[in-house]
Amino acid sequence: MRPEALNPLFAEVQTLEGVGPKLMKPLEKLGLTRVKDLAYHLPERFVSRRAVADLDSASEGEQVIIALNAIEHRAPRAGSRGPYRVLAQDTKGNVCSLTWFGRAAYSAKKLVPVGETRWVAGRLDRYGDMLQIVHPDHIEEASAAHMGRLSEPVYRLSEGLTQPRIADFVEQALARLPELPEWIEPGQLARSGWPTWAAALRLAHEGTEPKAHDRLAYDELLANSLALLLVKAEGRRRRGAALVGDGALRARLQLPFALTGAQARSIAEIEGDMAQEAPMLRLLQGDVGAGKTVVALNAMLIAVEAGKQAALLAPTEILARQHFETLRKMLGPTGVEIALLTGRAKGRERESILMGLLNGSIQMLVGTHAIFQDTVNYRDLGLVVIDEQHRFGVAQRLALAAKGRRAPHTLAMTATPIPRSLTLAQYGEMDVSRLDELPPGRQAIETLVIPQARMEEMVAGVERHLASGQQAYWVCPMVREIDGVPDLADIAAAEARYAALKERFGDAVVLVHGQLRPEMKDAAMERFVSGEARLLIATTVIEVGVDVPNATLMVIEQAERFGLAQLHQLRGRVGRGSLKSRCVLLRGDALSEMGKARLALMRETQDGFRIAEEDLALRGGGELLGTRQSGEAGFRIADLEQTQRLLETAHADARLLMERDGGLTSPRGEAARILLYLFERDWGVQLLRGG
Repeated sequence: MRPEALNPLFAEVQTLEGVGPKLMKPLEKLGLTRVKDLAYHLPERFVSRRAVADLDSASEGEQVIIALNAIEHRAPRAGSRGPYRVLAQDTKGNVCSLTWFGRAAYSAKKLVPVGETRWVAGRLDRYGDMLQIVHPDHIEEASAAHMGRLSEPVYRLSEGLTQPRIADFVEQALARLPELPEWIEPGQLARSGWPTWAAALRLAHEGTEPKAHDRLAYDELLANSLALLLVKAEGRRRRGAALVGDGALRARLQLPFALTGAQARSIAEIEGDMAQEAPMLRLLQGDVGAGKTVVALNAMLIAVEAGKQAALLAPTEILARQHFETLRKMLGPTGVEIALLTGRAKGRERESILMGLLNGSIQMLVGTHAIFQDTVNYRDLGLVVIDEQHRFGVAQRLALAAKGRRAPHTLAMTATPIPRSLTLAQYGEMDVSRLDELPPGRQAIETLVIPQARMEEMVAGVERHLASGQQAYWVCPMVREIDGVPDLADIAAAEARYAALKERFGDAVVLVHGQLRPEMKDAAMERFVSGEARLLIATTVIEVGVDVPNATLMVIEQAERFGLAQLHQLRGRVGRGSLKSRCVLLRGDALSEMGKARLALMRETQDGFRIAEEDLALRGGGELLGTRQSGEAGFRIADLEQTQRLLETAHADARLLMERDGGLTSPRGEAARILLYLFERDWGVQLLRGG
């Protein structure tokens, strides 16, 4: 049960003055449904304004407060999507346009009546020959001294919300902050000079005290570390089954290659974990092509040799089918019965699989999230393997683990290399094995960076490549073109590229993206895998789970728009056979210095772990943790620089609380329970018996 002290914070936003049904939709879009969400909706930046006597005293691009008298309203022509303009003049007669687009224009007449003076706050820019302020931040009748703070927060908005509105709601939320007990270790609090929790939140919205944001970031990192340690502690408390195989099935495997030292080491670590009653919770980190599947298969065979079942969970149907086919071929000599279960399995096929799992005749199962649905039951599940771990939450993993008679062993895998400094944030509850060497004979992939202006030359190169009998991928950042949105209008779209290349190559071209119906996607993939189709146009849906040895060319259009982890994964789709492979990164003309450095890094190395570390150094502290890096943690407040600087201390503090300071039943532990709820890590509390 949630602590009573949090009741004011978990009240619905409708309880705030001014929040009616109209404003609920834009607030929900921002995830602001409770009072606490607004309290933690920190400003994106702060604006400093200067009060000016007239337009001559202001500079273009400056944030100003100025008195203006409206002289004319100019509405857009009927049916036009043009702006609504109010022409207004200063005390010297200089004219400025107050400009509104879309629905915001409806309030212009009321806000700025002709012939009356208003104090206007906003950014002064130029459009053609005229100065203008687009969507003024404030318009009031009072003097500049009453316009509020000259430095004020700027919040992320959605359509229907304005800065003054959301600032008012935030202020009301902050007024409801209760006094909460302290959860940070007293010594750490004194050394850092941080304010209390409530003071930190108020100061973070004012932007006057940098330590306030550090305090809140530390809270978030501490909550995450505590929750992960609770998962680990609960796993150790639960009684699993010690699984020891006799090696008979593994001896029948006929692998066409010798295991690398890293694979052998990881298999030994997993075998040692599975031989214990405490359920294994281990992460297998492996670069593209490092051989994670073989390691997972060995673990699954240990479970089967011990009389148990094993299940492998994949994030997409394409990847699940790929795993199923790969494992089925490898398992041929062993006689192990393996099945595939996805959301598309219907009728008798599904019933047959469910029956086989229940009576134990199916020893291994591969599938998507369908494998942990309520209707799926196992005779005796001993091992769960989760591929692309960052795509799944703790709750999903626990749902699958609950399918066993006893707590099954869990092996999570990821091919997204994570900098060592961030591993604690994502996998703090797991033991980690690393595949840091590639199997012998794995081809080096030649990586080229070519400007988009050489497109025709690139298409001619693809034509020669296909004529040689080999296949190719062409990846675009978007599915289809989006007109009217400046930031998106120029992004390469897979559908448009498919139409253009189909004219040139005919039926040799197929298209795959996430918005296609599953049967269409499967049909296109089957044509490509069989070799009937030679060129696959796609989005990042093929980032994982596609293995076609004859596909030896990867073209990534507008490569600067992809993250380095995505580029590395996409490049890993080629070089999977004995033929020489190439990856061509087509770049736009306007490339930042960081963009150049990132593409140069891709050309220089194929080591995913080095790419992850270098990417972290390139991005520095200015960019928030993205979903590809933060994975399950989903940090909302802690940025990259704070995570690197504070995470180890927060993790040590969490361990100190759990192992020495009485856990969550001590006075500080009771406060830490509150922290877990505040940062939506309440599943950590739920794992405690009676919690």
